[in-house]
Amino acid sequence: MRLQTQESAVNVQTAIRWCALTVVLGSVPLILPRARAQAPAPRTVRVSGHGIDRADSALVHAEEQTAQGTLRISTQIVELEGDLRGRVLYQVTTRIDSARHMLTNTGRQVYSGTVAGSAPVMLYDDRFRFEDDLAAGTGHGAVYLTRHLGGPAVSCLLTVNDSGRDAHGNPQFNYTGNCTFAASGAP
Repeated sequence: MRLQTQESAVNVQTAIRWCALTVVLGSVPLILPRARAQAPAPRTVRVSGHGIDRADSALVHAEEQTAQGTLRISTQIVELEGDLRGRVLYQVTTRIDSARHMLTNTGRQVYSGTVAGSAPVMLYDDRFRFEDDLAAGTGHGAVYLTRHLGGPAVSCLLTVNDSGRDAHGNPQFNYTGNCTFAASGAP
């Protein structure tokens, strides 16, 4: 009789384990699709605004005359207004081609500010390029703020167009583009 009671207890324990395992495994597909369905997708917003390059306060590190014109390395500050509201600190290599009357800026820059009302972010770009036709007084460029350094996870691709100069000769510009917030970084 005691052997039969032990076998019954083992059978009951085995049945309980199988029931528990079936319930747990059976609910996994129900849990995972809900988690996927609730996860927010990345969100892209169209941005625009204007800015000013504070060239009159540039810190010039090096400047030399070349066969084509001038090569200058400096640090400058850009102020942005509009959907991007903040400052850019950039280390720029400026090449002025005197024969073609062209100025080209490349280098590295860090943006610190907000994007479309977000919490403060910091973004890095080492691919930007600006070209100015000095004879015509026109210029344009591209900005790739794609390396996230802090704040909400966002990246911005911008197109920049010259809009003239202020009373101190500082370049002014308009920008447009797209900023994409990661699913966890949307404002």
